[in-house]
Amino acid sequence: MNESRELPESRPLDSRAVLFSILGFWLFYVIIVTLRAMIMDFPAQGEMALRRGFVTGVGIFITIGLWLILRLLDRKPFWTRVVAVSLMSVPCAVAISAVNYYFFNVYDPAGLMDIERAFPDKDHPVIMEIAEVAISRYFFLIAWASLYLALGFSQDVREAERRTARFARAAQSAELRALRYQVNPHFLFNTLNSLSALVMRGRRDEAETMIMNLSTFYRTSLSGEPSEDVELAEEIELQKLYLDIEAVRFPERLQVKIDLPPDLASAAVPGLILQPLVENAIKHGVSQTNRPVLIEISAAQADGQLILTVSDDGPGPTKGMQPDDGPRGIGLANVRDRLAARFGDRASIVHGPNADGGYRVCLTLPLVRHAG
Repeated sequence: MNESRELPESRPLDSRAVLFSILGFWLFYVIIVTLRAMIMDFPAQGEMALRRGFVTGVGIFITIGLWLILRLLDRKPFWTRVVAVSLMSVPCAVAISAVNYYFFNVYDPAGLMDIERAFPDKDHPVIMEIAEVAISRYFFLIAWASLYLALGFSQDVREAERRTARFARAAQSAELRALRYQVNPHFLFNTLNSLSALVMRGRRDEAETMIMNLSTFYRTSLSGEPSEDVELAEEIELQKLYLDIEAVRFPERLQVKIDLPPDLASAAVPGLILQPLVENAIKHGVSQTNRPVLIEISAAQADGQLILTVSDDGPGPTKGMQPDDGPRGIGLANVRDRLAARFGDRASIVHGPNADGGYRVCLTLPLVRHAG
């Protein structure tokens, strides 16, 4: 990052907080100096306290002026502000020291005669006395300015964290959208192939039914926000629509069983998260055999987790094929990536052939009720 660039989203500190810090610092100074004078039993305590009050008031206004100048540099890099504080504190400290010298050495000296009698050997040149006080006031101002810069730096860090969080959410949303949009073209390609086959075989009524179901499926699936969750009941209804489309192709072979407990109907799941799994069951189960194949979609809960299962009793993967190979693996990879983008390590996918034939995919994700 180029430090010479201004911070575009840096915001000034709250004015009340800054004013309270200035008043707090000067109040602390007055208390310490007054206690010191009392401990050392200086004479003319009342007169000194009055003049100290005037000096403190002037110091407060000078410090406020320093803050108003520093505020103009809030958008500058941190080290630029540090150098500015170091330089601008010098004239401010000298001005406060000069005011201090005036009230304690020039203004009404008769009022402090007791002090002069208490310190008869006190005889410093004016410049030296102003310089000595200016040094102490300089470090006083540096201490306050360090607090001001620390508060400003802390706010910059919080702003950067908020921007990072916003960017992370935007990136996650974009990833979810991209993964979600991968589902539709793949599904549409397979469905159009099936529709073309029906038309070529002269099964026009079945083709018309498939077109109507396809229209309903897309109208329903595209009506929601791709990055938002949907109710599990709605997700399963979409899968029923898809299975109705495929039932036109496989009227004798496709059998469906759905097990959705009523108390899980409102569970929130990513939209179309089951689509690639059901599509795999059709393509690698129903279409690969001439006998009836049962596709089962079920939901259950355990230990605060939602468990979704899509299984079929078809022929299963061919011998030697790994679970993530081929088209089935593409669908599983999409589901895995979507779960990871949405839930991180709180979700998982387990899949593999059944012992008695067919294939089974099990999704485990946090059980969250849909807010809508």
